[in-house]
Order: sequence, then C-alpha cells, then structure tokens
Amino acid sequence: MIGMTASNAAEHAQPERWVLQFCHGYDGPFMDCARQYAALFKGTSYKVCTVYLTGKPSEAVVRGSASDEVLFLDYSSRDVRGLKLKAIRDIRRIASSRDFALCIAHRFKPIYVALLGTKLPVIGVHHAFGDYQRRSRQWFANAFRARLKLLGVSNAVRDDMRACLPNWPQDAIQTLYNRIDVAAVQAEQVTRHQAREHLGLPQDAWVVGNVGRLHPDKDQATLIRGFAQALPNLPVGSLLAIMGSGRLEASLKALAAELGVADSVRFLGQVAHGLRYFKAFDVFALTSDHEPFGMVLLEAMAAGVPVICSDCGGGREVVEGVGQLFALGDSAALAACMQAAVSVPPSVSFDVHLQALFSDQAAITRFKPLIDAIAPRSSFS
Repeated sequence: MIGMTASNAAEHAQPERWVLQFCHGYDGPFMDCARQYAALFKGTSYKVCTVYLTGKPSEAVVRGSASDEVLFLDYSSRDVRGLKLKAIRDIRRIASSRDFALCIAHRFKPIYVALLGTKLPVIGVHHAFGDYQRRSRQWFANAFRARLKLLGVSNAVRDDMRACLPNWPQDAIQTLYNRIDVAAVQAEQVTRHQAREHLGLPQDAWVVGNVGRLHPDKDQATLIRGFAQALPNLPVGSLLAIMGSGRLEASLKALAAELGVADSVRFLGQVAHGLRYFKAFDVFALTSDHEPFGMVLLEAMAAGVPVICSDCGGGREVVEGVGQLFALGDSAALAACMQAAVSVPPSVSFDVHLQALFSDQAAITRFKPLIDAIAPRSSFS
C-alpha cells in the first residue's frame, strides 16, 4: 500500500471525522468520479481519504482526486478476482487507522470489499446497468442492507437496481447525477479554431462530433447511417468526426465506404484530453444503446455545442428539455435531428441547465440529507 498526500492537506486543521472513498481504479472517467465525491465534502468538517484498489501510484491522480489523502493499493485486475482476502485485510487496516464516519465505494468490487472489511455505513455508487442482475449479488446486497445505501448515476441506473432489489425501500436506492466543475471544464476547453487545428479538421466545415469507444454499445453504425442520410441536406463539405478507438474501427470504416461517405467521415482515434476540443463541433451526437449517463454530453454542453442523443438510458435525462432526442437505432430520425441542428446558433449557453442539475453545488444539495441520515455525529455543514 502506497500513500500520497495532497499538497494542501496540511493547511487545514484536523477535522472531527474522515470519509473513506474506495474506487476500483482511476482509468477513464473514474478519477473524475473520485473528484466529484471528494468535492461534496469541501468546506465541511470532513476530510476525504481516497483509496484506489488497482493502478500504480501517480502524482497526477493525487491532484485529480481532490482528496486530503490518496492511497494506492496497487493490485492488478488478476489480484482482485475471487474473494479478495488481501484487499479486505488492507481496507480493514485503513478503516481502523482513523475515525471514519462512512465509506463511499464505486462499483461492486469496492462495495463488496468495504462491507466485508469494515463496519462502516457504505454508500455504493453504481455507474452501469445490470450490477445486481446476478442472484449472488442480490443475496450479498440483501445481507448487508442495514448499512448499505445505493446511488445510481442516473434515474435509469437507479430504476434498474430497484427492479433487481424489489424489497428495498425506495429511499435506500437513490440517484445522484454525475457532474462537472463547469467553470473548470470551460477554462480547459480551447477555442473553435484551436480545436480544429489540433484535430486536423477544416476551419470552414460544418462538423457533427461524436466521442466514445468504437464498441457496439455506442452504436456508431447508426451514427454513420444517419449522417449519410442527412448529408445531402447539410452544408456543403460537412463532416462527421468520431473521436475514439476500439475493435469496430475497421467495420465502421467499411460501412462508411459502403454508404459512399468515407471521405466525409473522420476517424480521429484516441485523443488525449479530448474534452478540450469539443468546440471543434457544430453539433454533438450520442447514439449509445442504453447509456448509463453520458458525461460527454455535459462536456459538449459546457462548450456551447448543441446536443443530440438517443432516447434511452441516462442520456435522455441529461438532454431532455435542452437538446434533441431520437429513437434508439432510428437513423432516419437521427438524420432529421442533424438537419434541424444546422439552424441552431454556433454557440449556445447551457450554463443554467448545467448549474441547476449537473454541478457540484447541485449534488451537494441532494447529497446532504443522505449524509446527515447515515452519519449524524458530524454536521455536513
């Protein structure tokens, strides 16, 4: 176990209690998930210790986790298969090292380890569908129901868990949306000209953007079909730019060629710090099959880019009222949305929507009653 302390931790007086945040790893969006939950305790009497089950120690992760202390257990994925006894012993040792009020655990393995390794109340945060479809997991959750609360990153994920755990009271399975630090994301995003220059896109083209793994769940096949159908009615020289990599790259390129739009579809590959370049797009389209949430939608809206999303999963909740929705897999409906987006101003403001529903402050308002209920000894203010 390797510990690293945030540089500003010593500047604050020792508070009454700590929060243990336990994450499977920090790949992809999960470091920012850690930041999101650590931010909930900023300005309170709590300090946050974030523990990563897998992943090498990293100063960048320490900074990005926004926690008072960060610990790296440094397990491999193979190490945490099965019963994970060593990880359970490690988390028990950490939990006994100071006065923790509760544990926030992301995904099922950390929830499992935290419940077996500690006596703390555990808030389990779920970022995907189907986590409790297995009977063994249902049994486990029911066995620890007295000290387990569950959060879904969208109402869609919440409802999936409620369906799998029908005997649980509704207030034990709630929603806390993913969110962004709106000002910080906007400060990081570069200008339209800079973004297009970096991505190699023409400055004068009308561009439909998409960001995601090239995977069946993201359904970029419908995206390409919809773009091909819309293209005759889009501005001359319009492009579809897909940022991401994955096993479907060859088949998606073949589909674009088959539809006669290969020259108008740009596969940008994996782009480091991709959220910086969202202003390159004139409209952002997410075609995912049952997206649990859709963080990229928030990043697109922070950039002032109009959004289109498949009408399913958590994406609907992010876009409803401010963007366009189309039926999952309906390429003709998607084409109509793209055509309608041409008349939208090149930069619109979603700031009110983001601040009201998907900001750290909005999350604190929703989170406070839950913390006060399970850890009444310390005030959440």
